[in-house]
Amino acid sequence: MTDLAAAAGLLRELHRPTLVLANVWDAATARLAEDAGFSAIATSSHAIADAFGVADTDVLGPDRAFAAVGAIASAVSVPVTADLEAGYALPPDELVERLLAAGAVGCNLEDTDHHGDQVLVDAEAQAARIAAVKDAGRTAGVDLVVNARTDAYARRLGTPGEQLEESLRRGRLYRRAGADCVYPILVADPAAITTLVAELKTVNVMSFSGGPSIEELRALGAARVTVGSGLARVAMKAFSRAAERLLAGEASWWSCGS
Repeated sequence: MTDLAAAAGLLRELHRPTLVLANVWDAATARLAEDAGFSAIATSSHAIADAFGVADTDVLGPDRAFAAVGAIASAVSVPVTADLEAGYALPPDELVERLLAAGAVGCNLEDTDHHGDQVLVDAEAQAARIAAVKDAGRTAGVDLVVNARTDAYARRLGTPGEQLEESLRRGRLYRRAGADCVYPILVADPAAITTLVAELKTVNVMSFSGGPSIEELRALGAARVTVGSGLARVAMKAFSRAAERLLAGEASWWSCGS
């Protein structure tokens, strides 16, 4: 979409009541998601990092990251939100400049401490970073949709109850800083999701094997449902099965993905 301000507004509005997103990793999968009927597109940093042969630990680098986002955004006509890991150590104004130049109007920013000696970055510092990203977007004329990922569950910080409390503490700070949505990645307990939604209002929950279904997440009040690298893993499994059958000389090797 060429009108980025309008695209950001549409992306924000789609969270009411629940926005289900297919996380893609290149132009081809972005087009497939749009053709399937998704009203917005999200990227998967993990899948993009895998495509470049690097770890999903904020080391992909901004040049490759934003080139991938740009290819995806230019391939579709719906709003794009980009998973930017922790932001590749870019200052907020440069992060926003590159994001908008790539054609995306939203982003994920996670609080795992990839470059320091803590498990998670200081919550107040992360909140300040989120506020600065929001301010930079507004200065550029686009109210970016910031999805603040918090990793207490992913990093298994304490008991499930402690993980919930830390997610709530960080989520409140991030929301006050201007985050449009809070993403406590890997939370799966319905009672915890209910509490998070009641406290934080706009919450992203990942759909994954063993977790609540899409319909259950809708009923629990999730504003956004994403799948991380789930679709990429499905695609890679189909590729592996087909490749094995091709190598074995099976005439129907091509049927693995159908």
